[in-house]
Amino acid sequence: MTLVLEQVGKVMGGETHLADVSLELRPGSLNLLLGPTLSGKTSLMRLMAGLDRPSTGRLLLDGRDVTGLSVRKRSVAMVYQQFINYPSFTVYDNIASPLRRSGLDRAEIDRKVRAAAESLKIEPLLDRLPDELSGGQQQRTALARALVKEAELLLLDEPLVNLDYKLREELRAELQEIFRKGRSIVVYATTEPLEALMLGGSTAVLDQGRVLQNGPTIEVYHRPTSERVGQVFSDPPMNMIEGEVVDREARLGPVIRVPLSGHLGRLAPGRYRFGVRANHLFVARRNPDQVEIEATAELAEISGSETFIHAAHSGTSWVVQEEGVHSLGLGEEIRVFVEPRHIFVFDQDGGLVEAPEGATPSLAAQ
Repeated sequence: MTLVLEQVGKVMGGETHLADVSLELRPGSLNLLLGPTLSGKTSLMRLMAGLDRPSTGRLLLDGRDVTGLSVRKRSVAMVYQQFINYPSFTVYDNIASPLRRSGLDRAEIDRKVRAAAESLKIEPLLDRLPDELSGGQQQRTALARALVKEAELLLLDEPLVNLDYKLREELRAELQEIFRKGRSIVVYATTEPLEALMLGGSTAVLDQGRVLQNGPTIEVYHRPTSERVGQVFSDPPMNMIEGEVVDREARLGPVIRVPLSGHLGRLAPGRYRFGVRANHLFVARRNPDQVEIEATAELAEISGSETFIHAAHSGTSWVVQEEGVHSLGLGEEIRVFVEPRHIFVFDQDGGLVEAPEGATPSLAAQ
């Protein structure tokens, strides 16, 4: 089954929730919807599921127009942020519920339930009620109930967002293997760039109801076609600074000077916007090619094994993502270092001009 969205739009109460969305989703594919809250991810999934109808455009299933087809007539399963399970059903009965509605015989239902439970490591919990489960176990149950349907379209709307870090890591790894083995079209919504990178597949970057870019996840990460895509696909958002190319050097802000080497050597004279991700800024020099930036520390935000250092330079705010714990005093003078090969270049309208070549994203430092 191939699902095609042709210039789909959704307007509610005079507000545009989606505009001119066109996508093609193929069997066995993993498709990420990446965007901030209210970017249109859930609205788009509801249209795919048949829970809502678009205001404009149409949806085609293997070439057949299914725009007005209700959810009950589609082969679809959906998992939400919240743990939605039947409270009076055991885990076994929760997973079995869609199979019983489909009329399968008891032996086949039992086989499928136990296989799904085993894949999500909840087989020992089959006799428990949802209230007797942890949050992670409840979400595993909800996932198993969706997976056991073997629907042609599997929609997951930020399914791990309410779990703690360790559980998210475990389930992401398990889901990757489950998706790889299945033939469903999988659509997975997330606000987290790291999650998109870890899951792989293809990513559509959404903002204000529009798809800004769509393609293989790693390619979209490496070559965002616009400044806005670069901001959405970076956590924290990409650091940006105005600048210009003149006299064979890039001048970022009033004092930063960057030699035109590598991909920057292709820049013509003129004004640009320069960007660098937080994990490519450092507070200690790592090699002689790095450019030094004098800054003032505004905040050191310690998060587990890394520190987000907020710094000010010539009226511009920067965020540096450093491994380890760094304690800096408010107003402390620091030096920040960046390698020219990690700098993105956008034109004054926000379109990509040059992207770093051959950089490998650091999944642990996003």
